[in-house]
Amino acid sequence: MTASCLGGRAAQSALHWLAAALLFLCAASGATAGPPTAEPPILVELDQATLFKLPDRAATVVIGNPLIADVSIETGGIAVVTAKGYGTTNVVVLDRAGVVLMDKEVAVTVPRDHVVFVYRGAARETYSCTPDCSARVNLGDNPEWFDKMLTETVSRTTQALSAGTTVISGK
Repeated sequence: MTASCLGGRAAQSALHWLAAALLFLCAASGATAGPPTAEPPILVELDQATLFKLPDRAATVVIGNPLIADVSIETGGIAVVTAKGYGTTNVVVLDRAGVVLMDKEVAVTVPRDHVVFVYRGAARETYSCTPDCSARVNLGDNPEWFDKMLTETVSRTTQALSAGTTVISGK
């Protein structure tokens, strides 16, 4: 009886060593027991655009929330993601049969370079400093500031378009 107990313990010990060796080999090879890690999101700064390659056989592209980002398709299977508002949404790509080829998160972030936020109490104003600082229309700014900057920007654009039309029609 004692001999069988010792043999059982030896077999159990050998099994533990074998399990530990297998666990070590899996860890060393990068294999994981859980689900695969999520892909990083497509990051886009507000008012900027980025490109990504569509999967082969892509037929339909859907954006979850067009207030956050927009997608346009270019030749060669390239998609352009343009940031429209802060937050996250997703882009889904389907083939002709409706099979999901890709479902990826899109995250719109704050511009990092050359943007200065000025706080006057709770009211915020945004400036673009490239290299001199000028007022900029930015989501989240004080409503009065935002409306004033937007009105000036639209007025300037309208005048520029009118001036361009006058020059073209004058030829």
